Amino acid sequence: MSRGKGGRAQAAPGGVTGADRSGDSYLPGHGNGGYRVTHYDLELTCRPSTGRLSGRARISAVAEPGAAGEPLSGFSLDLGAFRVDGVLVDGVRAARYTHRADKLRVRPARPLPAGEPFTVEVRYVGVPRPVKTRHWGELGWEQLEDGALVAGQPIGAPSWFPCDDHPAAKASYRVSVTAPSPYTVVAAGTLDSCTVSASTTTWVYEHPAPMSSYLATVQIGLYDLVELTDPAVSAVPQRAAVPPRLRDRFDHDFARQTRMMAAFQDLFGPYPFDEYAVVVTDDELEVPVEAQTLSVFGSNHVDGQRGCERLVAHELAHQWFGNSLSLADWRHIWLNEGFAKYAEWLWSEVSGGAPAAVHAARFRAAMAEQPQDLLVADPGMPRMFDDRLYHRGALTLHALRTVVGDDAFFAVLREWTATHRHATVTTEEFTALAQRHTAQPLDALFTAWLRTPRLPELPGGGGPV
Repeated sequence: MSRGKGGRAQAAPGGVTGADRSGDSYLPGHGNGGYRVTHYDLELTCRPSTGRLSGRARISAVAEPGAAGEPLSGFSLDLGAFRVDGVLVDGVRAARYTHRADKLRVRPARPLPAGEPFTVEVRYVGVPRPVKTRHWGELGWEQLEDGALVAGQPIGAPSWFPCDDHPAAKASYRVSVTAPSPYTVVAAGTLDSCTVSASTTTWVYEHPAPMSSYLATVQIGLYDLVELTDPAVSAVPQRAAVPPRLRDRFDHDFARQTRMMAAFQDLFGPYPFDEYAVVVTDDELEVPVEAQTLSVFGSNHVDGQRGCERLVAHELAHQWFGNSLSLADWRHIWLNEGFAKYAEWLWSEVSGGAPAAVHAARFRAAMAEQPQDLLVADPGMPRMFDDRLYHRGALTLHALRTVVGDDAFFAVLREWTATHRHATVTTEEFTALAQRHTAQPLDALFTAWLRTPRLPELPGGGGPV
């Protein structure tokens, strides 16, 4: 199997077999080769009382050449345990398709010429089942006490729509959701229309910026819609969907989010999307959920005392690090989580709390008591979301900041987000960019912090870098 740009697998000659793997280092069975999706148009009807979801996905894509330049004779999509009622390719019924083991394999009536656009339409129905994983529990579409949420990271997207489920496979989206009228629907993107019929409301969201499948989301609940925008602080439109009973606590806990947005724009560069939304569910969640242009918090994250404000900062920072800048391969996960963790410390610093250096020293001391067996730049699939990766990734950034100084460090961050806006990134690209901003050699620093299990001392701490 040949490998394309960013590590994505290309379709194997003559058929589908080689096309249903992404070539990802950690999760090769999620994602597909042989084509590039450019746009998803999803029309969904949801019944929260039963959990039933019916959908029509119209996917626009471009065929990629096989190893010998031959046309695409077959392709696959990731899709969970739904009943598939029909598949069309370019408006014509596919000659053959199969759906098993969460792969929808399609063979069109005629091979698709390399470089040519095509469409595939899938109609499906069922009760969404979360993707069960050994290391991260159940992912994707989750039925709530009264509504639903989607928590897709890293492989939960197929629980609710057919897709090329790899972070490097970014596309634009249109998502239409019809639900009973008492419910509010929030999805990634900007609300384009809201049409009320006798008993249902159809919510249509448009998201023209490229988005990874795991960052697409739908949130359904009995929510109040809250306007958070403060043009005097930040011009970025901000909104929220909140259960009425939590409104007072929410108003207090998220009162500084607009200031946070302005601070992060100063530190990281312009906000990369058209708006930002927050959803607070009426259910408790173990951790907040990141999606593109919005973040989801549980009722337990709203205490009326800003006890979880660091998580507000963490999820907002992901809009730059993880969403606009997406991973070329899951082994680079520290570029998402280490950066978002460091954003927590930066917000503490700029908002009058403890400086980042205090947080760094405390977490470095705590991590010295933990096992020294993690490679930040290649943690292995089971440890993608290990707390140590978050903290050591943040410590790596603080070590870099200490060595090169604030001016160079924040210039690196702003160039990083500008150069790779709406694209994919790797660890090697970041370390190379950082080196261009200083005359000091950084190889030893990055080797120690990213590619060596033993925890280094912080620069200036009396030990090796």
